[in-house]
Amino acid sequence: MEWLFDPNAWVALVTLTALEIVLGIDNIIFISILVGRLPEHQRAKARTIGITLAMVSRIALLLSLAWMMTLTAPLFSPFGHEISGRDLILIAGGLFLLWKSVHEIHSSLEGDEPRGDETGRHLVAGFGAVITQIAIIDIVFSLDSVITAVGMVDEIAIMVIAIVAAVVVMLIAAGPISEFVDRHPTIKILALSFLILVGVALIGEGWDLHIPKGYIYFAMAFSVGVEMLNIRMRARRRERMEPLHLRKRLREETGEIV
Repeated sequence: MEWLFDPNAWVALVTLTALEIVLGIDNIIFISILVGRLPEHQRAKARTIGITLAMVSRIALLLSLAWMMTLTAPLFSPFGHEISGRDLILIAGGLFLLWKSVHEIHSSLEGDEPRGDETGRHLVAGFGAVITQIAIIDIVFSLDSVITAVGMVDEIAIMVIAIVAAVVVMLIAAGPISEFVDRHPTIKILALSFLILVGVALIGEGWDLHIPKGYIYFAMAFSVGVEMLNIRMRARRRERMEPLHLRKRLREETGEIV
């Protein structure tokens, strides 16, 4: 516990916690979209279970660092490119994200989501399916999170504290984010598009094609910023109950340009 009296360790803890929160954004978005398919009374429970699974998977990987390091050993070399166990997990996770995101976009646009029968059997099965999908993708996102933690600090205790702190923030933020995404369908499409980009980045990582996540986060933040302006403009339009014009129009009765 000597690190408790080391200022550098506290700086590392704060920095790592902030990075874990940033890396958890895509996880929160994925969980928020999936739980949105559940009945209202099951969503909070599903979010809590999903984020708890994310914390458990991260800590489990941290405590099995020796095994995780073996994932970097090459398994085979297709086309002269070495593929390890970690690469396979990243590629599989990326493909899963691509499939799931495209499927969700198609369901949102075409409106072909299945409806449960009166007995609620579909809803129960849906809850189990959602938790299973969250658990699968948590493992993929955990790899990224744990690799970042291992690269920054040496103390396991600091890594665990940072992960737990980030998960607490995720638990607090997941509810408002889910509600906001549910209220604004265009934000949901943007979030799914963001997950497609993350899926492509994961596949690229599996093939040793590093795509800096900063580019992806900036592109998504810019898109969300533009959409927030659109949401504000639509709200003002509804309040005034009149068309919104983005160009000068000619007032016919006076000839003025307004």
